[in-house]
Amino acid sequence: MQRLYDFLRRHPTGVDSFWAVLLFGLSGVVIAEEGGRGAIGDLGVAALLCLVVALRRRSPVKMLLLATAAGVAQLILDSPQQLADFAMLVIIYTVASGPVRWASRFALIGGLLAPLIANLRWSDSGRGINQEIIGTVFMTVPFALAWVLGDSMRTRRAYWAQLEERTGRLEKEREQQAKMAVTAERARIARELHDVVAHNVSVMVVQADGAAYVLDASPEQAKQALETISGTGRQALAEMRRLLGVLRTEEGAEGGEYVPQPDVEQIGDLVEEVRGAGLPVDFQVEGAPRPLPSGVELTAYRIVQEALTNTRKHGGPDAGASVRLTFFDDGLGLLVEDDGRGAQHELYESGGADGMGHGLIGMRERVGMVGGTLDAGPRPGGGFRISVLLPIKPGGR
Repeated sequence: MQRLYDFLRRHPTGVDSFWAVLLFGLSGVVIAEEGGRGAIGDLGVAALLCLVVALRRRSPVKMLLLATAAGVAQLILDSPQQLADFAMLVIIYTVASGPVRWASRFALIGGLLAPLIANLRWSDSGRGINQEIIGTVFMTVPFALAWVLGDSMRTRRAYWAQLEERTGRLEKEREQQAKMAVTAERARIARELHDVVAHNVSVMVVQADGAAYVLDASPEQAKQALETISGTGRQALAEMRRLLGVLRTEEGAEGGEYVPQPDVEQIGDLVEEVRGAGLPVDFQVEGAPRPLPSGVELTAYRIVQEALTNTRKHGGPDAGASVRLTFFDDGLGLLVEDDGRGAQHELYESGGADGMGHGLIGMRERVGMVGGTLDAGPRPGGGFRISVLLPIKPGGR
């Protein structure tokens, strides 16, 4: 049955032609039984009306005009009402369900006038005026129903077309949002990778330089430096695997290992690591520590990490730094200062030191994502200063 239904949907004109032939055959049988001198004219009108049924979906407006001409021919030839007149109901429904509004209105007016004209043309003198009116009304009802059904079908098709258009638009918007989310995630991963690589590689470079300097004079210090390089490299590889694992959606979905994002509590460990790499750092915490949104904690950790990396890379051999965390009622304050060479820091801020200037750009992006403010620049007495205020948003994560 499904195959038959699909076949009929693919060949609508063939289906209509079948019904047209059937209607013409039945009309011919009735006309032949009645006989009369106008039988040939009646068959001609019936043929025109059946042609209307056969081609109604291919050329609905033209078939409406052809049905009108056939009706006028019936009046002229004095051909009484016949079975083929059913084609008028069919074409009225077809045109009313189509997009051509003037043809739909023309079909409605013609359908309402056809019974009245037919009763006037072939009135029965044996019936009273009331019977004529009642008969006309009953004959008008099928034409009105055919138009109402067709117009309802047109409205329903328009509604479904609108739903399909809206669905397609929503699908495109979803795709665009997905692409935007992917772009944002890639940007976040790029910032994370920059922080991981810049911080750990700078530690490894400093330790390698120190190991090369004291290799002959103090083998123990060189050994300790090499161990620091090894541990830092492993940590960097672990964090890079975690970040790159986000891009491997299938492996991540099947149980890839993920570690918690760095938070404020790990800033102390970061400072100790930097101190072990040879940079003196003074670390202070003011206020009452408390849990913060994860986005704020990650931002605070990465800013301190980037700032200390900046100091090691651009502050000079004798630079020192200080880190101060201040817990407020409505936010977290960060102050990272150093006493290194300010000119090198200015190059870093403008992008001249590494050719890109991604450090401060990444800081500003991170702070902007959580609605905070950042102030960075050279200190009056030399060195560099980074001041950040990270607000705690209600319900933030």
